[in-house]
Amino acid sequence: MQWTLEVVVVPVSDVDRAKEFYADRLGFTLDHDARVSDDMRVVQLTPPGSGCSIVIGTGVGVMEPGSLKGLQLVVGDIRAAHAQLAERGVTTTPVQVAGPGGFRPAEPDDDLNNQGFLFFDDPDGNGWVVQQITARLNPPGTSGG
Repeated sequence: MQWTLEVVVVPVSDVDRAKEFYADRLGFTLDHDARVSDDMRVVQLTPPGSGCSIVIGTGVGVMEPGSLKGLQLVVGDIRAAHAQLAERGVTTTPVQVAGPGGFRPAEPDDDLNNQGFLFFDDPDGNGWVVQQITARLNPPGTSGG
C-alpha cells in the first residue's frame, strides 16, 4: 500500500497576502480558492512538479500563523532556485552547504547534491527550506532506506 502526503496546512494571518506570496513570488500553481462559508476559506496551491500541495485559509487549522517551521522543497539546482527567488523578490539566505560542522557558505566549486540548502520565511514567518537533490541513494518506489 502506498501512503502519499498530498496536503500540508500552512497557518497564515492574511490569506490574500499569503496567496500572493505563494502564487506570484514562489510560483506555486493556484489550484483553487473556495469560500466554503463565512467562517471558512480554503486556498490550495501546489509547487511546480510537486505531488503535495499547501492549503492556506481561514477555518482550516489550529496552528498560530508563523508557527510552521522546516517545510522542505527539493530542487535540481539550488543556485538557479536562489536566483529565481531573488528575481521574484523573495528574501533568502545565501546558498549554504551542510557538513559535519553545520552550515557554511557555498563555494563555486562545491558539489551541492544532497547538501546544498537555502532558507526563507513567508510573510507570517513560516520557515521553509530548499534542498538540492539530483541523485538519491534509494529512489522513490525502490526498497531500502
